Amino acid sequence: MDDHVVLVNEQDDQIGLMQKLEVHQKGILHRAFSVFIFNSNHELLLQQRALGKYHSEGLWSNTCCSHPLPGETTAEAAVRRLDEEMGITAPLNFLYSFIYNAELDNGLTEHELDHVFWGMSDDLPVINTTEVGNYKYIAISELQKDLLENPDRYTEWLKICFEGVAAKILL
Repeated sequence: MDDHVVLVNEQDDQIGLMQKLEVHQKGILHRAFSVFIFNSNHELLLQQRALGKYHSEGLWSNTCCSHPLPGETTAEAAVRRLDEEMGITAPLNFLYSFIYNAELDNGLTEHELDHVFWGMSDDLPVINTTEVGNYKYIAISELQKDLLENPDRYTEWLKICFEGVAAKILL
């Protein structure tokens, strides 16, 4: 069942399960999360999605993002995937959630109720190369500028939620 995602309504009530690829082909609203890790220099840890991912391959994104497993809370899933993708264990704080709908490459659609978490860590990533192609730390002002100048380098969900994260976290 780990290839299934949790379908939700706009109030985040579970209404079913569906295979991940089918959900993205049909653009059905489902539960997801995004994690933002900052270091003590107030830089954001970005990951570059691995080549071969079924969508958004090679694009830069927030530290970690995924979908909770059926029966798993978003907070549990965020901690689990941060470790699985980036090799980092850090306390995470819930920030906010939002719904978005964006067309992706390969004819897929991302329609998510995204739960956003943030944390602090100076640990260097030990990346899972199946998920992550590369990583870098970036100053918030530099990322803001590059998102405007080169939006095609970044995932849709990062472009949508980054300003909300930056505005809510006092670094």
